[in-house]
Amino acid sequence: MYRVLLFYKYVNIENPQFFAEEHLAYCQQLGLKGRIIISDEGINGTCSGSYRRTERYIMHMKSDKRFADMKFKTDEVKSHVFKKMHVRYKKELVTFRCKETINPNEISGKHLSPEQWLEMITRDDVVILDGRTDYEYDLGHFRNAVRPSVKSFREFPDWIEKEFMNNREKKILTYCTGGVRCEKLSGYLLKKGFREVYQLDGGIINYSKDPLTRGKFFEGKCYVFDERISIPVNFAEEHSVTGKCHHCGTSTDRYVNCANLDCHKQHFECEECEKKWLRSCSEDCMKAERHEILSSV
Repeated sequence: MYRVLLFYKYVNIENPQFFAEEHLAYCQQLGLKGRIIISDEGINGTCSGSYRRTERYIMHMKSDKRFADMKFKTDEVKSHVFKKMHVRYKKELVTFRCKETINPNEISGKHLSPEQWLEMITRDDVVILDGRTDYEYDLGHFRNAVRPSVKSFREFPDWIEKEFMNNREKKILTYCTGGVRCEKLSGYLLKKGFREVYQLDGGIINYSKDPLTRGKFFEGKCYVFDERISIPVNFAEEHSVTGKCHHCGTSTDRYVNCANLDCHKQHFECEECEKKWLRSCSEDCMKAERHEILSSV
């Protein structure tokens, strides 16, 4: 049995570049695969490995006082969901690039447990804000959530300034995949004068696994940044599909990468159109020289 670990912790790390190199060596020695970001402000990662090896990793991290209370979200899988192990140093755990300094340990929205979140999202006096990108929203989202027109997290400050400031007097509920982005997003909203800001503790992944909520009111699937691409969330209601095929508009939750290796654009594509378009996002890509399907024929 294999497991996927999803985790983050905002905590000061001295000499983070050295720590990243040291951490990569340890993860490789352990046989884990995944992506981990190390910065001055903490750690943010997801990795896969056997149950025994992931358990050793959790114990190793918790033996360090900086990460002793770090929460790990786990998911059982049949095999590795990553091809390699990457541990990289970056200036930010999540690329936000706003002018204001936001330390989630000093300012962030009030954390809501899955049960509290379920109660809050059914109220009429709240605005539910998806703290992810537009393509993640299109694959799946909470019912009635606002779809942000952003293709990367660093576009949020500008989008909020232009399109969301009229909600400052309302109760704002933010959510993301595992919680790390909302720590920054909710803090930014508070700094911009939003009066009441909440965030889903542990994100969609934690909400989905809660035995009382079982993912209720989440429509579609949750986008994940590994080879699975998406995972189911709502186990309380009949599964719904929110995505639409890029070519024919048919409802589908199949996300594929364009077979043109110079494009590789991720898009929705139903099985019929995948055959017709050779898993390409456009006619030009279907005729491309570096088309991985055609070039292998």
